Amino acid sequence: MQGIKKFIPTDVKITYLNLLLKVGFHRIDFGSFVSPKSIPQMRDTAKLVDKLDLHRSKSSLLAIIANLRGAMEATEFEQISYLGYPLSVSESFQKRNTNRSITESLIEVEQIANHCLKTNTNLLVYLSMAFGNNDGEMWSAEIVSRYAARLIELGIKEIVLADTIGNSSPENISHLYPFLKTALPTTVWGLHLHSKPESAPDKLHAALASGCDQFDTALRGFGGCPMAGDELVGNIATEALLSVIANLDGPQLDLLSLKEAQEYSHLVFD
Repeated sequence: MQGIKKFIPTDVKITYLNLLLKVGFHRIDFGSFVSPKSIPQMRDTAKLVDKLDLHRSKSSLLAIIANLRGAMEATEFEQISYLGYPLSVSESFQKRNTNRSITESLIEVEQIANHCLKTNTNLLVYLSMAFGNNDGEMWSAEIVSRYAARLIELGIKEIVLADTIGNSSPENISHLYPFLKTALPTTVWGLHLHSKPESAPDKLHAALASGCDQFDTALRGFGGCPMAGDELVGNIATEALLSVIANLDGPQLDLLSLKEAQEYSHLVFD
């Protein structure tokens, strides 16, 4: 929702999220405890938590945070099982996204990880610009692996490779996952793609074949990163992933609830 400029009323968000919670996804990335000046759409995240029906849901809640203060605010809610922190392998993008250098951000991650340990909360880290950048900075699988190894030293067990600007390809996806899984085999590796719809299926097939463990998607491909500057590059559509894995043993989803959520999204977001 953060990519939608018009503020979505809180009650609409609650209704939509409760529909998603009925579908059977592993996790719902439901909001962000970040600066309302940076991401105004998410300024009501704290108001959502107690209104979400988790009692009959198989899904866990994940909230995005950008600093220790956000982590402390999020962990006040016992309903939130996961926190996600964005760490870029691009220095310029990290400063743009969190107003900190990578070195400063790693110190922040260590503080957040220690706090999560005390509060029994899971911390995952998004490695953004994991497939290259547009700022002319050096990139290689070895650079990604080096930052991932540092995160693992800090106790991070789950790392999501994020293609923030849509410049991944089946080729570099097919190279990067086996490289990382060989070097760092105990880690759970996810994928958070921003992609134009026509190129999404080939990237998803490549990630599945390369050993990716889990996928972030957004219903109907909503989203994108407000800091990336390309409104055409949204999140991978949930529907695209479901089509790719149609013949595989995937999660058992409630398809009627999924259809209901899709219909509601047309009513309120179009």
